[in-house]
Amino acid sequence: MRAEHSLPRHSLPHDSLAELARGEGGPAAVEHILGAERSRRLLLLRILDDATSLGPAWDLLSAAQRRSPSVVDDVLMYPQTGMWLAGTLRRLRAATPSDEPPLWVDIGHVSALAAAAALRAGLDFTIEVPVRHGRVPLPTLGCATVPATGPWTTATVRSESGRAAVETAGATVAVPLPPGSSGPGWHAVRRVTVGPAERELDVVLDDVDPYRTYPQPTEPRPLSDEAAAQWRRVLERAWTVLLREQPATAEAIRRGVFSLSPTPARERFRPRSVTTGDAFGGIEVSEPDDAVQLAVTLVHEFQHTKLGGLLHLTPLVAHGPESGAERWYAPWRDDPRPIRGLLQGIYAFVGITRFWHDHRAGAGAQDAMAHFEFALWRAHVRAAMDQVHGNPLFTPLGSALLDTLRDRCARWLEEPVPEEPFALARMCAADHAARWRAHHLRPAAPAVEETVRAWRDGASAPPASLAAEPDVVPDPSARWLDSLAMLVRHRLGGNDPEKAASHVTGALPGDALLAAGDATAAGHAYLAQLAADPDRAGAWAGLGQALQSTGTHPTAAHLLGHHPERARTVHTAMSRAMTTPPHPLALATWLGSTEPEGA
Repeated sequence: MRAEHSLPRHSLPHDSLAELARGEGGPAAVEHILGAERSRRLLLLRILDDATSLGPAWDLLSAAQRRSPSVVDDVLMYPQTGMWLAGTLRRLRAATPSDEPPLWVDIGHVSALAAAAALRAGLDFTIEVPVRHGRVPLPTLGCATVPATGPWTTATVRSESGRAAVETAGATVAVPLPPGSSGPGWHAVRRVTVGPAERELDVVLDDVDPYRTYPQPTEPRPLSDEAAAQWRRVLERAWTVLLREQPATAEAIRRGVFSLSPTPARERFRPRSVTTGDAFGGIEVSEPDDAVQLAVTLVHEFQHTKLGGLLHLTPLVAHGPESGAERWYAPWRDDPRPIRGLLQGIYAFVGITRFWHDHRAGAGAQDAMAHFEFALWRAHVRAAMDQVHGNPLFTPLGSALLDTLRDRCARWLEEPVPEEPFALARMCAADHAARWRAHHLRPAAPAVEETVRAWRDGASAPPASLAAEPDVVPDPSARWLDSLAMLVRHRLGGNDPEKAASHVTGALPGDALLAAGDATAAGHAYLAQLAADPDRAGAWAGLGQALQSTGTHPTAAHLLGHHPERARTVHTAMSRAMTTPPHPLALATWLGSTEPEGA
């Protein structure tokens, strides 16, 4: 490729930076980020060439650039190219590189990039490229299927006089020119264009590029024609929602999202979507439940995309070992998160809150689901931000961004929400926080031992030492902490939570009853769960919500709602030290007897 000896120095104009700090960012801001991303890709490609000497592939890319610079830019800026570049450089630097695929296959992918660029530029050439389990992906174009003599081999891509083919010892697969259509042995990448001509979204529905999944590559898995048609239909409807309700965001997405990598559908209300800063403009997304869910996902992941681009230009959290040491509560995760990960989540879920804020206005006052989602996510985002507000690890720009988002969330919190969805959202937010605490927080061992002795000695209250700040001890068994919210969504969607519970992974019997509005029965179910499995963190937290809803045992309800980790940890210690540990309600009431209201 042509050397660019002096890449431009990139910065964001004040107005674009201000937009991004508000959680927004229009096409102009996206264009500035794209310019920086292009320079970053070029630098990474140069580093890879210095480390491995890309040889014929580099020469072919250079020839394609001379013929058609825009084609090479398109291949270079393809999200999967960024993922490949960053991942391959990490493998080269790793002390213990992985075996799958072999490193030469990752490095050799540059030849597939060069072949794709040269085919699109109309060059004659011959080059060797990797074969992956019988498939030969050519980025932005498609994938050839050839007889496999092993999991990792090579093929020849040849173009001459307007005819192109992928050749192996056992087969020749013609590559249609100009690219775009499929043929025998050739699966073309599908481009999907939806929306009106002046506001259309044009993306690749990528099911074949091995670097389309994040953070690990996966081999090509072409969609059926029927599956691809369904994706197009739901994307069309989702884009209509965004154009109608969030036109400014839609305009930015048009410029900054280049590919969607489809994966199979998941459990209802639990889609999976992933982006990475290395693959700007790419979104890996499971088949959605409906168009609104896909619209939310596009907003969510584009927030990550914008913030990732901003972080490539300037840090928001100070560097150093201390910035990764602490772990924080992220209401959208099961696990404790470092502060950088928490900031990513805050930024993304501000976008989700904004979506539901606008969607409920368009959906009408009777849309309980939209009101619930808005109330839930504004509470979750505020809880996350309050933890780290004023944290000295943030750079001045990071602090300003967080302050701006926090002010916006404060305005959302003032907006009225109908009583039922508001109460359900408040319950689900409190339940998730309590389950997280029950799993991941641990009172100090000496305080727990002192508490056990105090109980056995008949003390009227636990020792003050138990109220000290607990330690964060990540619990790898913490999964599906959002089960109550999932069941509430089923209820608001017109389904019986008790019947739906069998389809909600991680749901407890008490969760279904609580979601259905029978808090008394839920309390009994949680107590039965604790009798069978006293260490079940979700049952301790759920019992607190059930008691809160019924208004019974207020002291125990307060303790379990705010500090379930104390009850769970102390009860576990008592089970080891005593023949018959106390009843959960009796223990929680005693533990909460000195807890000030609101603590």
